[in-house]
Amino acid sequence: MNPNTNPPGGTRDFLASDLRKRRAVVKIIQEVYESFGFEPLETPAFENLSTLLGKYGDEGDQLLFRILLRGEKLQEAMREANSKEQTANGKKLYNLSDLALRYDLTVPLARVMARYAGQLPKFYKRYQIQPVWRADRPAKGRFREFMQCDLDVCGSSSLTVETEVLAAACTVMARLQFKDFSILLNHREVLRGLIEAAGIAAELEGTALVAVDKWDKIGKAGVAEELVQRGIALSSAQKLLALLEEANALNDNAARLQYLRQKMKRPAALKGLDDLQTVLQLSEATGNANRLSLAPNRARGLSYYTGAIFEIVVPGVSGSLGGGGRYDNLIGMFAGKNIPACGFSLGLERILLLLEERGWFTETNAAIDILFMNFPENLPEILSLATRARHAGLVCDVYPEAANLKAQFNYAAARQVRYVAFFGQREQEMGKLRLKDQGNGNETSISTSELENALKRFLVPGMESSL
Repeated sequence: MNPNTNPPGGTRDFLASDLRKRRAVVKIIQEVYESFGFEPLETPAFENLSTLLGKYGDEGDQLLFRILLRGEKLQEAMREANSKEQTANGKKLYNLSDLALRYDLTVPLARVMARYAGQLPKFYKRYQIQPVWRADRPAKGRFREFMQCDLDVCGSSSLTVETEVLAAACTVMARLQFKDFSILLNHREVLRGLIEAAGIAAELEGTALVAVDKWDKIGKAGVAEELVQRGIALSSAQKLLALLEEANALNDNAARLQYLRQKMKRPAALKGLDDLQTVLQLSEATGNANRLSLAPNRARGLSYYTGAIFEIVVPGVSGSLGGGGRYDNLIGMFAGKNIPACGFSLGLERILLLLEERGWFTETNAAIDILFMNFPENLPEILSLATRARHAGLVCDVYPEAANLKAQFNYAAARQVRYVAFFGQREQEMGKLRLKDQGNGNETSISTSELENALKRFLVPGMESSL
């Protein structure tokens, strides 16, 4: 029986054409992030399980890809678990893991902040573009392994941070030619104020937030049902949903702010509204205020958020293209003291899917500028010419073995080569390299004595069309 060659569910292989597209988008994201003064960071693919547990809420903890203990430690843990018959809710507990693949890039950042506090600037602005893993159910645009593109500012509670983070996200979207996106804003304290106004007990606040976070996935009726299932009285659930729906129905940010102020008395919630108003005002200066929309029903499920939260959405697209917010207590779990922080993460996979659907990627994806045809009698000279062409900034390949021209042309077509180059006996005698355009069949000859300059004049100006 032939082995299964499919990658695991929720993961993908990326061939050359896919990688060129991914790298083109990542390059733009990286350029924007660095233009805002963020510096790069990379962390290991896996973390200590204790580092990740308890940071994402119960549902997030369940989605961690745990890594089994190894060797004798695993056998010892299994013996111990079986002997003690540890149980919870009728199920045996096996402490068989000590590591897990990272769930996001924010918790690793918090660990780094605590580990290298003395080496980092007062205001640490970092970006991180790496894969993360979640034991989730795969769906369109939802994978178990996917790339996140994070940027965060640690060390400041100023609302300038929120404004700059949002401006960076807007700049990336503009560079990728999205014209119809918006960023939905809310604040965790505002949500808590609404939950209190609806008569929901403080101890059920967290579970109410988890349910509200599913509004865009299961709708108002689904949230109502889940709130009741989580132990919230039907009357309180209905009141909370009515408050959220009435606020969302208002036409603009100013009207929503005014409505929310009238419905809440909690001081922290009122301050949250002040913060949102300030972010909107500051965003006028960056030219992005028209992209920001208050959305009182946005919750974001991760439990570490403490202040403003935001999500990028596009009309007609389920889910968000990115999100983030302020998390002033997370780093303190590692550092022993609270360090304010705020950040944003772009979901590369969904962005790529949308760009593909919208025809953002051109078909001029040839990876090879010149393929040097193989003439065995002149192979040393051909290799020398290819080396010189590479030094001139071109991407070159040499057909590796003796073959008829038809086979070499077929290879050139498969590789989407722009030009094939001939340097046989006749070309050697003339001291010229003959180039054939694979697109239109036109031929030209250039002197080998002036190869670098001639190639730059002839080919390099068109290289910007290739990814």
